[in-house]
Amino acid sequence: MRHYMNQRGFTLVELVIIIVILGILAAVAIPKYQDLSSEAKEAAARSTLGSLRSGITIFYANQAVTTGTASWPSLADLETSGTVMEQTIPQNPYQTSANAPDSIVTGVTKGTIVGVRGGWAYKASTGELWLNTSGAGENNW
Repeated sequence: MRHYMNQRGFTLVELVIIIVILGILAAVAIPKYQDLSSEAKEAAARSTLGSLRSGITIFYANQAVTTGTASWPSLADLETSGTVMEQTIPQNPYQTSANAPDSIVTGVTKGTIVGVRGGWAYKASTGELWLNTSGAGENNW
């Protein structure tokens, strides 16, 4: 009998209480972490749009100073590394990899999706650039 009295451990009630507490914490924390994924995509998209739009505006200003005629970059200029942007075009975080998220297509109207491929849409006549996705993006922010 004495041998059993010296053993230490948790009772079944204590273990059940701990499991219930962990379950409550998980139920509260999981929705918050799921929302972080969409917030990260939005932040990445906003950051990339800002960088691309800044590069386009700088190209426009440089054209005005060097040639005397301000002009927006062409789609080919935008796609060529070192012309408008030093590096390749970043991926649209809302576009799947099968749909070429790092490519740019010719856009017609801001917010209108062009085709099924292309992460970004660009209108060379006005210098406008937007996400080429319908699920999320600027129109939903």
